[in-house]
Amino acid sequence: MNHCSAPLDILIRGGRLLTLAEDKEIIEDPLIGIRDGEILFIEEAHAPLVSLYAPKEVIHAEGSVILPGFINTHTHVPMVCFRGLADDLPLMDWLTNHIFPAERKHVNRKMVYAGAMLGIAEMLLSGTTTFCDGYFFESSVARAAHESGIRCVAGMGFLDEDVESVTEAQLARHMEAAEKFLGKWLPERPLITPALFCHSPYTCSPQTLRTVKEVARRHGVPFLIHVAETRDEREIIKDRYGYTPVNYLESLGVLDDMTVAVHCNWLNEGEIACLAANGVKVSHNPQSNMKLAAGVAPIPEMLACGIDVGLGTDGCASNNDHDMFGEMDSAAKLHKVIKRDPSIMDARTVLTMATMGGARVLGLKRLIGSIEVGKKADLIIVGLNKPHLTPVYNICSHLVYAASGADVQTSIINGRIVMKDRRLLTVDLENAMDTVTRISQDIKLSR
Repeated sequence: MNHCSAPLDILIRGGRLLTLAEDKEIIEDPLIGIRDGEILFIEEAHAPLVSLYAPKEVIHAEGSVILPGFINTHTHVPMVCFRGLADDLPLMDWLTNHIFPAERKHVNRKMVYAGAMLGIAEMLLSGTTTFCDGYFFESSVARAAHESGIRCVAGMGFLDEDVESVTEAQLARHMEAAEKFLGKWLPERPLITPALFCHSPYTCSPQTLRTVKEVARRHGVPFLIHVAETRDEREIIKDRYGYTPVNYLESLGVLDDMTVAVHCNWLNEGEIACLAANGVKVSHNPQSNMKLAAGVAPIPEMLACGIDVGLGTDGCASNNDHDMFGEMDSAAKLHKVIKRDPSIMDARTVLTMATMGGARVLGLKRLIGSIEVGKKADLIIVGLNKPHLTPVYNICSHLVYAASGADVQTSIINGRIVMKDRRLLTVDLENAMDTVTRISQDIKLSR
């Protein structure tokens, strides 16, 4: 292939490339050519002189590892405005007595946009290049993502105040809102994938679940939902409908390969088999689940059944950060101690969940998740010349157990440098922090 037919946008040279592709995993001292948002070529160090490629920008990655950007498969990014608001409480108390009331008082388009911008800045600085969000006023999240250059699956949120008395008029409003949102964001925007998000089986009526899923299915977009997050939820669904949560959703006909089930902590073998049979994808959020004592998802069993599983941070009100390095570390260690097996959920498995696994969950595996010729150039560069990362024996182990978001030096999304040398290029960080700080003052005064 003649790489020199047009100038490269970016040439990355040096370091160690961890492709996370199936055929070739690690390349020492690589040359990576990027043009028009895609990875044009990957070559060994003995390739011709860099000047032959006429790159517009050269990134030197000596002493670093290059890998796919992380894919955060579940968060509520505007909730950075509630970070630390009501910590150390059980989920139902936290949600019904603190978070829901705060949302009723303070959530509006301005707050959602401001929180999204700060959350996106946090993700870009810590190596996340794609995130899947679910919240209210989701167009404001999508707008922030579009302006900042991060890849986003934006899920418009639905929730019923009273699941037992939903009217036809309310269902019509749900459908109208979903159609309007998808009509706005489905037109070609390379980094934004619209989706529809029903909060949970216990906060959405069966009619709402069917209606929203019908719209999602008609337009071929992801359908997102919290499922079996707590033991209480499991009992509520059994008492109300006579099913376990997964079997209840199956009875409604909302489970398929475009459904992303979040948490899935309280599942039996039959429910795992049901998810697998329907092609449902799962987002695992270990730190949020641990902090809220919600439960531990049977992830090894899901993986053994062939279910696609990705990692998510959840919102900053229940985590309290968006650092996917911490999520990987927690995912690996949590399941080891639960299973009393140090070999389970090894570093490579967890790193794959944070990258290619996330791409599969969000239906983006042909575009992102690994560094391969023809895929979108979504990648990060992590510096290794640091005390806590010396020496290096196993790079996957290092990334999962030793590194943190602060070690990410450069982030590239769709062939565009969005963070370089720890400096954000697409987000005004100081303004984002100041705006959320002002919002937090209003929240404090109203408590």
